This record gives sequence, structure tokens and C-alpha cells, in this order.
Amino acid sequence: MEKEMVMIALGDIILGDNSPFYMSGVRDALMAADVRIGQLEVPYTLRSPVMDGLYREPERLAALNDCMDVVTLSGNHIFDAGSVGIEDTLGWLDAHGIMHTGAGMCLEEAKKPAVIQKDGCTIGILNYNCTGPQATWAGEKKAGGAFVKIITKYSLGDVANPGGPPENIDTFPELRSLQDMQADIKALKAACDIVIVYFHKGLVHKPVKLADYEIIVSHMAVDAGADVILGSHSHILHGIEIYKGKTIYHGLGNGVTWVPSLRPDYFNDKKANKNEVFDPKAWAQQRIERFGFVPDPEYPTYPFHPEAIYTILAQCVIRDKRIVDTRCIPAIVGRDGVTRVVTRENGGEKVFDYVTDITRRAGLNAEFYWDKDVIDIR
Repeated sequence: MEKEMVMIALGDIILGDNSPFYMSGVRDALMAADVRIGQLEVPYTLRSPVMDGLYREPERLAALNDCMDVVTLSGNHIFDAGSVGIEDTLGWLDAHGIMHTGAGMCLEEAKKPAVIQKDGCTIGILNYNCTGPQATWAGEKKAGGAFVKIITKYSLGDVANPGGPPENIDTFPELRSLQDMQADIKALKAACDIVIVYFHKGLVHKPVKLADYEIIVSHMAVDAGADVILGSHSHILHGIEIYKGKTIYHGLGNGVTWVPSLRPDYFNDKKANKNEVFDPKAWAQQRIERFGFVPDPEYPTYPFHPEAIYTILAQCVIRDKRIVDTRCIPAIVGRDGVTRVVTRENGGEKVFDYVTDITRRAGLNAEFYWDKDVIDIR
């Protein structure tokens, strides 16, 4: 029997001021794992005025140096600073020995998997953005992220209200894009013992609800050979599903996120400049109107949905070159913005109840049981 390994995956990561402090609450759990993966949500560069005032200098990533092996990069914000943002982010990661997948200076680079060889086991990671916008997608000669194109169809149903809100919203992957993703997974599975697919997907700041396409792309990835599916982007924890014996974490929620710029009063602190891409003050107000919640002023660096304080780290136990157990490490975000791993007695029960509730309400089939201070998935 080969040595047992543990892989941990973290949700969305946005580092800024005093990043070691904000990583401190999950650091021990990451350091104890054999393989560590996280979704880096935004680019880091000194060469774009778009980043002024947002603390997106590459040096902010130093807190990942010894506790992260791979970051996935494809998402709706990866092109916020244009090509230079991607180039500088990749350059910093390469210089510091952190592997990456999902973004590149062209589509071929963006789709290149990260491959880890550890104790005789080969693990491959792929990453796709399902949320758009198209400007973030990599092209043959354009920097950006790997993607699966999602089609959205609106219909009024039986409601006599043309121009009003749709009664039905159907979402599904475009066929060619889905087939390309499956071909990537099949090719990687032929070369690796374990394949992990990390999707940037989901309904932002919406508790419980999953879009149709999320189920489709996740199932199709498993059918193509993926051994576990991870999800980021929604900035709130979503439910967990077992499909053909494989675990699908539909949304890990926030990992470590420092974004005071999303506060309506951010201009009272350190100014972020309005530019052609981003108007911080306007967006902070639009978030309130679009997503239906007002950020809690007691969480000044964490202006997310009130339920987003409950989150998890995904844990996969690997033995004999396969995943034999999947788990959740419970965590809670404090008023200081630090995501902290919690024990069963010290807040873990709240996370357990929350993930159980949202999984049940979403109609998913995972069940949860305590194994000491870790939540086992069955």
C-alpha cells in the first residue's frame, strides 16, 4: 500500500494589505496537507493604472509562497488589468515556484494543465471559466483564461409581461466548447492518476440556487474522467453532490478574500481610481441593488452576503493513486476578515448545519457526518 496523501482546495483568494495576517487562519491546515490548490481571483501587477489603490502589487502574493502548490486563474476578473496583468501574475508565480493553470498569454497556454507528481502519484489540474465575459477569454494570440462557453435563454413562460423579468432562465454549455473541455480531460486522464477540474461558475451571492449549466458541465467533466470537481466564483458556499461516485463541490465559497474596495464607503479609506474598466464607488452601489444585500459594516474588509461567513476547505484523501475519501474542513470568516478553520465545538456545528441545509435545499444527494473535527462526505 502506498503512502496516504491529503489534498486541500481553497475557494476564491484575493490578497491585499497584510496578506500574511489574512492567510493565518487557514495556514496550518494548508501546511499540514501534501497538495494545496486555490483559485486566485484577480491579477497582480505594477504596470496597470486599473489596479491603483487596490493593493494588487505582486508582492502581496508572498503569503502563498510556502502554503500553496497550484493556483487556478481563469475567471471573470483575470483580464481586469489586460495582458500585462496576466503576464505579471504568471511571471511572479513562475519565479516563486507556484504552479498555475487556467490563464496564459494565449489559449494554448491557458489550457495547459498543472501536473504534480507526489509519492508516486500523478495529479493533473484543469481550470475553466464558465461565467464570461468573453473579453476574459484567451484566444489564439490573446491573453486570457480557459473557458467553457455558456448559453443563456430567457423566456416569459405564461406571464403576460413583455419586457419584464423572465419567468424562466435556461443555461447550458455550447456544444463545441463542452466537447473541447471533455477532450482536454480525457487527454489528461490518460497521463495522470487523478484529474481535478476547477470551474469558475455559479450564481454570485445567491444562497442555495444552482444554474442548470453547473450540473451539466460538472457531470460531463466526470464522464470524461475527472475524479473531483471544485467550484469558485459565487462568493458563497454552495451544495455538494456525488455523481458516479465522484464528489462535486459546487461552490467552495470564499477562501481568503480581502476586498475593502467593495464597500460603499471605500473612498473614506484609501482611494481607488475610477477608470475605463472599474468604478469602485459605482460598483459598490450596484452590488447592493443587483444582489439584494447591504454589506455588514462590522466586516470592513469582507463585504459579502451575510451567509458567506460560513465556508469550507475541500479535503481529498488519496491512497493507491485514487481518491478514497472526500471531506470538508469547516471555517468561519471573522469580523476582522480572517477565514479561520474551526473545530466542531468552536463553530464547526454551524458550518455543518449550513452545508447540510444548502445541499438538501438544492436537491443534491451528499450526506455529511462528523469525523472528529472534519466533515465526511458520503
